[in-house]
Amino acid sequence: MSSNLRSRDPYLVKSVVHSSKILSAFCSVGEALPLKEIAERSGLPKTMAFRLLHTLETCGIVEKVGKNLYQSNIRPLKQKLYRLGYAAQGTDYEFSREVSASLQRAATAEGIELISLDNRYSPKIAQSNADLLVREKVDLAIEFQTDETVAPIVAAKYREANIPMIAIDIPHPGATYYGANNYEAGLIGGRHLGRWVKEHWHSELDEIILLELRRAGNLPQMRLTGMLVGLHLSLPQAKNCLVKHLNGDGDWGRSFEAVRRHLQFTRSRRLVVGAINDLSAIGALRAFEEAGRAETCAIMGQNASPEGRAELREPNTHLIGSVAFFPERYGPDLIRVSLDILNKKLVPPAVFVEHKLVTPSTVDHFYPNDSLMQPPSLAGPRQTLPSTKLGGSEADSRRVRYVVKVLAAHEKEES
Repeated sequence: MSSNLRSRDPYLVKSVVHSSKILSAFCSVGEALPLKEIAERSGLPKTMAFRLLHTLETCGIVEKVGKNLYQSNIRPLKQKLYRLGYAAQGTDYEFSREVSASLQRAATAEGIELISLDNRYSPKIAQSNADLLVREKVDLAIEFQTDETVAPIVAAKYREANIPMIAIDIPHPGATYYGANNYEAGLIGGRHLGRWVKEHWHSELDEIILLELRRAGNLPQMRLTGMLVGLHLSLPQAKNCLVKHLNGDGDWGRSFEAVRRHLQFTRSRRLVVGAINDLSAIGALRAFEEAGRAETCAIMGQNASPEGRAELREPNTHLIGSVAFFPERYGPDLIRVSLDILNKKLVPPAVFVEHKLVTPSTVDHFYPNDSLMQPPSLAGPRQTLPSTKLGGSEADSRRVRYVVKVLAAHEKEES
């Protein structure tokens, strides 16, 4: 309605019109705005906006959530019902499943339609899924796609269709990055490794193994770079140690095989392992256990995934810690960033998650409800095998778990 028509309508209640402008300033549910921004969005004088907000707060329509922040208690009057496309990394591991579940919950809470697809860790399927989301004419695409080599191809599909994009954990050209601050996460883990070696091995260290995920590209690799720097900061003598790079592909079976082969040749007495994620860390640990050399290693994971947290709770485990990424919190942040992009608000090129060090002594502090969940299969009770078959002491044999299962699963996958 034009201002001229409004001024001529004798039945128009101006205070209601002004109140509707205040409520229309809120673009999404849960959005908290300061008085100044509400006044700017509504086009009302600041003093009038304040009086109207005070009245709406008294009526329970608006809520004051901070010293100068307001939230609307009703769904925005003119909010567009967006359709978002989401291509998940895969469903094999808990981390990606938790990201997907968190995003679905957040989309439902906002009344957003979420079209979910599964990339299944496949570059070919990721490209097909991008084509499908383009055909569906989604308003924005969220990609959790691991392979760096197809990232430009996937990104180009959305760019040509004029669809904005958010890339989770793996950068894509032109996309807003959301996820790990890889170098910072690595520093946290490396510093803890150095402190552990000082305390338990009196600073004696012979070798550093870095378990990589090479196909994900350089940015996730910064996680291991940071880990090495952090280790050197806490333990300067580590600069003289042998550094061995192994490709575990972020997978527990491949990491098990890579470390298993390496242990056949290395004669190092004290080794630390920096893994790209918890699955690689657990695979490395199982290889040390099979070789009867668990007491010679200290392993740092990344993600604090359910599999890793279950291992951290094992008595005398040599997984000494993992850096948490909190995938169960990804959803609300991803929806918030998506709405900001769609509403033409200023969004930084990279939005990082918070990281915390999780150790056997703090895991229950960060995840007190894990006992209510079914334990992940990778971190269940260890299988006891006869010590004569594996070498090493009987105590070491008790630390071997599911070795046969690992090999069988890996052989089946390779075939």
